[in-house]
Formats: sequence, structure tokens, C-alpha cells
Amino acid sequence: MNFCSDNVTGASPEIIRALDAASRGALAAYGDDEITERLRRRFSEVFERDVAVFPVATGTAANSLALATLTPPYGVVYGHRDAHIHVDECGAPEFFTGGAKLVALDGWHGKIAPEDLDSVVAVGGKGVVHHSQPASVSLTQASEAGTVYKMDEIAAIAEICRRHGLALHMDGARFANAVVSLNRSPADLTWRSGVDVLSFGATKNGALAAEAVVFFDKTKAGDFAFRRKRGGHLFSKMRFLSAQLDAYLQDELWLRNARHANAMASRLADGLAALPGATLRHPVEANEVFVELPEPVIRGLIADGFRFYRWTSDTSLCVRLVTAFDTEAAAAEALLAAAERHCCRAADATRR
Repeated sequence: MNFCSDNVTGASPEIIRALDAASRGALAAYGDDEITERLRRRFSEVFERDVAVFPVATGTAANSLALATLTPPYGVVYGHRDAHIHVDECGAPEFFTGGAKLVALDGWHGKIAPEDLDSVVAVGGKGVVHHSQPASVSLTQASEAGTVYKMDEIAAIAEICRRHGLALHMDGARFANAVVSLNRSPADLTWRSGVDVLSFGATKNGALAAEAVVFFDKTKAGDFAFRRKRGGHLFSKMRFLSAQLDAYLQDELWLRNARHANAMASRLADGLAALPGATLRHPVEANEVFVELPEPVIRGLIADGFRFYRWTSDTSLCVRLVTAFDTEAAAAEALLAAAERHCCRAADATRR
């Protein structure tokens, strides 16, 4: 009944079992353990190249430390105006970069348009000592609107980055949802398309608390290890982060979880879009549904015990519904049935 976020869920049983197994015996600290080493190999297999991997506990840390490695204190990070780094990270990217400037770009359905990025960077004052210097771009995959960047869109933005000498970061808090939505390989959607660094999310998709920063060119990891330590994310018992990520990737658990979440979102979108007075605000391409509903329907669903957010104010007629790896089909069907019932009641009241 709770569709507020994929953060409200528990953890996959496979990950809980992995944590239990990792808790037995003594292992080396600070990432020198065999589980973390196995994880490094697994990430390289998943992404089809030798990568540098750094587990951290939160997405905010992953994004902020990655951007700090790519961006000097006098640099500029370009991102969508609705991106998590702009809206929901309490200045952490600015803090960890030492003061870099975040420049927000508009764009339909949560995505940056390559031509808009190109025009903004072109007048960004590169080389002018009075201006912050263009340094990096951050894409959110899947976006905050529940849409996904196609491979050609990523490649087009990467080409602009290369032309202007910028690094390309991807916030992949819902990367798994994008991978299954597009049915492309993780490599295709990252380094093969020009992405330099990925914040690889797991917490929203079945982990307890685990993310990873993945550098596709190991030489670009630079001083990340020191930044992670200074930022408080070098865990002494790193094996407990690594065990979550290792289990997450094993036997494609991450993709199975995301596939289910996406299917539940598609079911909600199809059912709600068929109701009178309902309008989908964005294409539903991952596990988020933004839909405008009549006020009586929203109030009725809340009274029935369904939980979700109005987007982006307490009086908005647009609500966000987020599905997850453990969303039950019965819960989705119950919401659709309730929404249809309240639509009928509202129509009857109007006719009277």
C-alpha cells in the first residue's frame, strides 16, 4: 500500500543471507577482505572491462565523492534542474568538491537535451579567470521523472563533453531499472557510450545500504580513495557493504528485482491512464509513475490507506507512485480498483 518511494522497502532475502554469511569469522579490514576482492572481479565482469570499484553507504556520498574527483573547487557541474544533486543532497556536492558551482539545466521529462548543454557550455567562460570553469556533467539514469536516457542520447552528451573537455558522471541510483527498460548491456549504457564514472545504486533495488562508485578508466580514480576516507565512507568492516553488492550482482538479482519493479509501474500506468480525468505527466520507462488525478480520487486513495507523494506541493493534482522489487501485484491491482471506484463516485456526484 506504500508507493511513496523505493526507499521504504526492506532488503532482498538473498542480500540478508549474504550479510549473515559475511558476519562469520574474521576478515581483513578496510576493504582488504576476500569478499571485496571478489566484488571487484564481479563488477569487471558485469561491465566487460577492468574497472575500479569503491563501495560506499549512500547515494549522496557516491555522487558527491565522484563529482569531487572530477571537478575542481573552481569548476562547474552541469545537471538537470530536477537532478538529485541539485534538489535533494543538501549541498553535499558543493561541500565535497570544495565549492564547485552546480548549474541546473531545463529539459523535457527529466532529461538534458544535448543541444541545450552544448549552448550553455559554449558560453561558460572557459579560460576566463573571472568565471567558474566548466568541468563535468552529471546525468541521472533513470531520471527523476522516471524516464531513461537512450544509448544515443548518452553518446551525444558524451561527445559534447569530450569536445569541451568535460568529464561525464552518471547518477545510477536506479541504473538497474534503466538497464532492463532499454534491454542493453551495462557496458553499452556507460563506458561504451562515453560515461567516465557511475554512481551504481543498489539500496533502492533490494540492498540494505550499499552503493558503489565505478571508474571505467582506473587512471581517473585519482585520489578517490583518500576522498572516501576523509568523507567517512571507508568502512572498517567493508565486507558488509561488499557482501550486499556481491549478492546483488550474483545470478542477476539486480536485474530481476528491477524488472519486477518496472512491470508493476507499467501496470499502474496502464490502469490509471485509462481512467477519466487521469493524465500521465511523463512516459513511464522505469519504476516511477507521475500521474495527474482528480482531487476526489487522490483524497479517496489517501483515505483508503494508500501512501504516495503529491508532486510537488501539498495541493498538487499530480502524484508520484514508485514501485519496487517487492511490490505485490495485489497491491497494484488494489490501488487501480480503488482509483476506478473513486472516479465513478466523482462522476456520479458531478451528474447529481
